[in-house]
Amino acid sequence: MNQDRTTELVPFTIDLTFEEARRRAAVVAALGPDWDPMAVLRGEDEAYTLLYSGLDADQQRAYDRLVAAGVLPDGDPGRAAAH
Repeated sequence: MNQDRTTELVPFTIDLTFEEARRRAAVVAALGPDWDPMAVLRGEDEAYTLLYSGLDADQQRAYDRLVAAGVLPDGDPGRAAAH
């Protein structure tokens, strides 16, 4: 016969706040002092613009539908998709 032994369990909790702060500090340290987040964002915006430039009419219609559906972000720099 199976007995309910959940009353014998000892609650276990852990606060990950310190570990998350340590992890984030390690990431920033690994990026180094020359890391420029604004330059990275500008580069991503330029790459996005280049990726979707020069589309033919069918490709542009498909792109427009995907933007309207929220699958792809609109052309505004730094914008994420709606969904």
